[in-house]
Amino acid sequence: MLFDSTVRKDLARTFAATLVVILTIVITMFLIRTLGLAAGGAVAPQDVVLLLGYTALGHLSTMLSLSMFVAVVVTLGRMYRDSEMVIWFSSGVGLSRFVRPVLWTSLPVLLVVAAAMLVIWPWVNRQSTELRDRYAQRSDLSRVTPGVFQTSADGQRVFFVERESPDGINARNVFILTRQHDVESVTSARSGRLEPDGEDRFLVLERGQRNESNAATGENSLSRFDRYRVLADEAQINRAAAQPPKAMPTLDLVRDASRASQGELAWRFGLVLASGNLLLMGVGLAATNPRRPGNWNLIFALLGFIVYFNLVSLSQNWVAVGRVTMGATLAGLHGGVFLMSLALLWWREHGTTLKLGGQQRAGAA
Repeated sequence: MLFDSTVRKDLARTFAATLVVILTIVITMFLIRTLGLAAGGAVAPQDVVLLLGYTALGHLSTMLSLSMFVAVVVTLGRMYRDSEMVIWFSSGVGLSRFVRPVLWTSLPVLLVVAAAMLVIWPWVNRQSTELRDRYAQRSDLSRVTPGVFQTSADGQRVFFVERESPDGINARNVFILTRQHDVESVTSARSGRLEPDGEDRFLVLERGQRNESNAATGENSLSRFDRYRVLADEAQINRAAAQPPKAMPTLDLVRDASRASQGELAWRFGLVLASGNLLLMGVGLAATNPRRPGNWNLIFALLGFIVYFNLVSLSQNWVAVGRVTMGATLAGLHGGVFLMSLALLWWREHGTTLKLGGQQRAGAA
């Protein structure tokens, strides 16, 4: 049908353009944040692009939902401003008739959102967590960049080395500044190497000196050594930690009855339901007055999007702390928004019909 094909074509074109803009903005923001993490020593510099890809993929569902929502509001809003809606309404096509082409065009996007939240989201979080833990659990010497002062993971030591081998095991011209309470020590050596000792790893220094000062007592001591061992790593990578709920597969969360797991499920299912509700909401919020300057309906729609998604995040916390159940949250929040969207759609459609009918009666009189 000409009506369905026209609406779907305009909607798809606007969705593609909106998605490109949102992807550019969001990826730029994530790139800045990831570079900040790398500069702060939270992630490896060579893993910045990989972590950026994980982060963008994890937020793909939110970007798709927002892009589709904005596309619906912009496309129908343009039809209002160009008086196309008046022609369709005069032809007997109500506003609720626009729901079908909007849903058919958005169906692939909704399927991708569901797959992204139920499958991709936990996988991305698991990969990102392992990537950060793997780098955080490396030895302090392994995180040091040659020729750059680097703070240790606990913040009590500052390292400066020149590596002799790319594996980070051997080093030369080692400098270590250690602060513990009132005691500050400066250790320097011509060479050093990493040696495992059980679950810990030690940095063995050779041919150096150690200068220690106590700020409380004012005592200073200087000692020289041919061989000195200092703890460089207290934890090994193979120490397995429990996965957070956001990194657990959806089926595992369903089997788990804990509050944290139920809160994570409320977030995942809630985002999928919110994506569908936003389509109905967008059809109702797209109505605008052609004589009114500006595009206020888009601003109100974005405010509604922000409030709705904040409520989804808030409901996750409420379920996690046990204030409400997951079923009550899904039924109350998303069911309530669904009913409000239907009410808004009915009011827009019947208000327009009554207005047109009143104008026709006035013209006939």
